[in-house]
Amino acid sequence: MDVFTTRAGRVRGRRSERDPGIVTVRGLPYAAPPFGADRFRAPRPAQPWDGVRECTAYGPVAPQSAELPGSPAWSPGDEDILTLNIWAPADGPGDLPVIVWIHGGAYVFGSSAQPDFDGTALAARGLVVVTLNHRLGFEGFGHVPADGEGPACPDNRGLLDQIAALEWVRDTIAVFGGSPGRVTLAGQSSGATSVACLMAADRARGLFHRAILHSAVNASATVGQAARTTAEVAAAAGVPATRAGLLAASPQTLVSASDRVVERYRQDPGSGQRHYDPAIYGPVADGDLLPSDPLEAWAAGAGAEVELLVCHTTEEYWLLDAVGSSAKVTTEQQLHTFAADFGLPPQLVEAYRDRLPDAAPVLDVYLALYGDLLFAEYSSRLAEAHARAGGRTYLARFDRRSGGDAGDGGDGGDGGRVRAWHCADIPFAFGNLHDENLHFLMGGPPGPADHELSQRMAGAWAAFAAHGDPGWAPLDGGGEGSAVRVWRTAGEEARETDAFRDLWDAAGLPLLAP
Repeated sequence: MDVFTTRAGRVRGRRSERDPGIVTVRGLPYAAPPFGADRFRAPRPAQPWDGVRECTAYGPVAPQSAELPGSPAWSPGDEDILTLNIWAPADGPGDLPVIVWIHGGAYVFGSSAQPDFDGTALAARGLVVVTLNHRLGFEGFGHVPADGEGPACPDNRGLLDQIAALEWVRDTIAVFGGSPGRVTLAGQSSGATSVACLMAADRARGLFHRAILHSAVNASATVGQAARTTAEVAAAAGVPATRAGLLAASPQTLVSASDRVVERYRQDPGSGQRHYDPAIYGPVADGDLLPSDPLEAWAAGAGAEVELLVCHTTEEYWLLDAVGSSAKVTTEQQLHTFAADFGLPPQLVEAYRDRLPDAAPVLDVYLALYGDLLFAEYSSRLAEAHARAGGRTYLARFDRRSGGDAGDGGDGGDGGRVRAWHCADIPFAFGNLHDENLHFLMGGPPGPADHELSQRMAGAWAAFAAHGDPGWAPLDGGGEGSAVRVWRTAGEEARETDAFRDLWDAAGLPLLAP
């Protein structure tokens, strides 16, 4: 019987439907519900329970308005949101390496229940896999002004939740066969940047020993910027931008108010950087938990003791265009305005145009530029900063552009071409190509070449978590050189994957705020 005894009480899991050799435990609280008297506060330990707690279903997701394929939606009133899930070999030898996964979603949506993140296939490689939910949106990342009426509400509550989950792993994962001394913290997109922040945070030091970042997003706010967002959201909610006023607004009210603020930016081409992809929340460089943007902190040596694997896709931003979350830039004037809004020199835009295929439309120039600005160049610079500071660093790029059930065609929404876009790499690394909810990300049902690629990527993750070596040479600290793994399906034509990197050396990479 798959019953485990934790500090808070006993829990019962069940065997995976995909692999009966793997036991799953879902919806296990790692902290108390962060509402009522604990709203906007640092997380507290979960309350103990009597008897055996059934942990066979995912826990409630954090307050959000998103409804994702194959995933549960948030229901107002759901409060027990700080839960985690575990996949572990049922008869494992113990002392197994652990991967702890932080989901992406622009800090406002997503959950550990997404089908991408099922840990069965990775656990079958001799790992213990942990995925978790944390506070999102205003609940997790909104700045709450101090008013002298009670304890100050910390910034970065979502990051504090993640630290609480890592502390739970340190104290409890041995019960499930994992080693607290062999923890790899991994994440994608905003989850990857969360990992980067925790590498820079003294409070998280020693809670993980390796890190995997896929498509880290270039975004962190100052306290002043976060306070301005609070003022906008409070106004949209019809409450004062004070601690008391924000506490009086329900989570549902703040979710709806945040959505209205986002929509105003989306509809206003003159609103600057937020018009293009209005993500209004993110980590706050508060000088307490987070000293500065992770890239700056890493350049100063923060996190150098953590072994690191970084990956990004080669066509990141095409996904955001495909799902309609990004502004359309289709004219030369719009492209000029975009570059000016982000402080990008005109020569950078023209150089991108020159290096793209002949007669590339304005939209493609914009998507290539914005994808590198937000994800690819930032991720690469994180890797290089870590290596220069003396860290052991591996870099990879996901460039799979053919696949599908024929093995070499697929349907990526571009005349049969599969895009190597944002999020497409994650089902491959987790070994979850089978789920139909994910086929849009992959450009159609997978073929044999896709399954083979997935085996290689999941194997690299498992090897890195177990031994710190994914199977290729690390960066040498002086630059990329040839130490970059490019993920493609077998037989795919090799393409240059760093065609634009030298352009950023001349232009400089602006650090962005949500």
